Amino acid sequence: MNLKRNQLFLLTIITGLLLSLAWRTWGSGLVLLIAFIPLLAVEDHLCNKKQNNKSVVFFLYSYIAFLIWNAVSTWWIWYASPFGASAAIILNALFMAAIFWLFHITKRKLGQRFGYFAFVFYWIGFEYFHLDWELSWSWLTLGNAFGNDILFIQWYEFTGHLGGSLWVLVVNALLFLIIKAYINGDTAKNQKTKRLILAAIIFVPIIVSLIIFFTYKEEENPYNIVVVQPNIDPYNEKFGGMTQQDQLDIMLNLAKTKADENTDYVVCPETAIATIVEEDVPNNNYVRQISDFIANYPKMNFVTGITSMEYHIDGQPVREGARKFPNTPDGKEHYYYVYNAAMQVDRSDSVQIYHKSKLVLGVEKMPFQKFLSSLGDIAIDLGGTTGTLGIQPDREVFVNFGNTNKIAPVICYESIFGEYVAEYVNNGANMIFVVTNDGWWKDTPGYLQHLSYARLRAIETRRSVARSANTGISCFINQRGEIFQATKWWERDVIKGTINASDKKTFYVQMGDYLGRGALFFALLILLYTISYSLINRKKNINKVNAE
Repeated sequence: MNLKRNQLFLLTIITGLLLSLAWRTWGSGLVLLIAFIPLLAVEDHLCNKKQNNKSVVFFLYSYIAFLIWNAVSTWWIWYASPFGASAAIILNALFMAAIFWLFHITKRKLGQRFGYFAFVFYWIGFEYFHLDWELSWSWLTLGNAFGNDILFIQWYEFTGHLGGSLWVLVVNALLFLIIKAYINGDTAKNQKTKRLILAAIIFVPIIVSLIIFFTYKEEENPYNIVVVQPNIDPYNEKFGGMTQQDQLDIMLNLAKTKADENTDYVVCPETAIATIVEEDVPNNNYVRQISDFIANYPKMNFVTGITSMEYHIDGQPVREGARKFPNTPDGKEHYYYVYNAAMQVDRSDSVQIYHKSKLVLGVEKMPFQKFLSSLGDIAIDLGGTTGTLGIQPDREVFVNFGNTNKIAPVICYESIFGEYVAEYVNNGANMIFVVTNDGWWKDTPGYLQHLSYARLRAIETRRSVARSANTGISCFINQRGEIFQATKWWERDVIKGTINASDKKTFYVQMGDYLGRGALFFALLILLYTISYSLINRKKNINKVNAE
């Protein structure tokens, strides 16, 4: 393919826009099946003309495409933090461009066949690595784009969302190679095998998914849930402007309108109790009011988001997120932890608490805190607290009163991580409760994208979901990923429904992100081979020049 510079730019922009369309909540993730083809055409042209183009040229083209994708898809972060939005968009595009650049280099050095294997392994390996490191921002993992296409991705129970990424990458690579061969004059007969393989890769997963969707039956194990959406403005009321007592009164009064003697759970959103609750003080006023409320209902468990604090035990190792008390009387260093947490209160004397452990970068944690400890307390004020928050190592589940059911208390951002949510299920969770506060992003695609990711978690784990959002959308999601009884955006509301608990573990729950681990392993092998091959060739060329 011989392309002019303006054509290269146009193709680059088209890829950026096609990728962005998959994250428009009125669209479909299926557009991703062709989204990379224009950029692959740019790469192929530059690879064929590598004598006239350094590899960095392709890096610049790909960066433009990924910058468009990130900006158009996640611009709404700006409402919460202009600096955070800028950093997320610029850095994430940089990481993605670097991965495409590595693919380009491998293809230049090792040829087309090796190159397209690298394209797939590098990208999925990157997505897996990007799920769990200090600069993690995995919102745009390719497989996430199918949250509103649940008819076509029921097989996520076997692969997780990285299976969706694999599907996208393989289809793009094969389709591009077929188009390229056609343009270069290859006959349809010679392309028959490739076309059949491509058709199978596209349509077999869709057919399998449709069969699963229309034949899947939930086991009857019902629990009655009341979900509260208090709709308290996070900017002007929640953390100032409305007292915590007034906020709690709103939530309890809403719950009272739907609760009855058959209610098993009431669910309230993230940081519903924003005033710091000391975990070692059992008689906290707000906790006591919740206990008094549920005393009128024989089966009720009350799950809510809170901001909590825990004192560090002297002599124990100082954990991540520790904050130092200033000016202590004894002159020694004493620490405490602040958490974005979930709490369950029931008719027993115990209060169960889980600490959010997938923290939002720049909002709830500073990256590389061990090396930048002096900056650890300048995280953006968002969520009611400032500074890096504490975390916990395990995915704790809440056991209901009577010990008949366990729920996964998933807090906001945590719901975008498939393997992470699967850990709750491996720890015994029969249902998933997502508590969140999406009002920071205002009426933008952000809160709708976030909602769609909860549908993926339902399919991956085959767990019913109750979702309580401070400002919308609150809803129930069944084990096929279907939403029902959804509230409207920015309306105070309460919903009541029945969802089924499940004890079965899907293949994905048992295996986790095995596709990501495998891809990262092979990506590293390919990269090492590329580097070794380049060094050996360079040495041969030097020796050849010296011999002449």
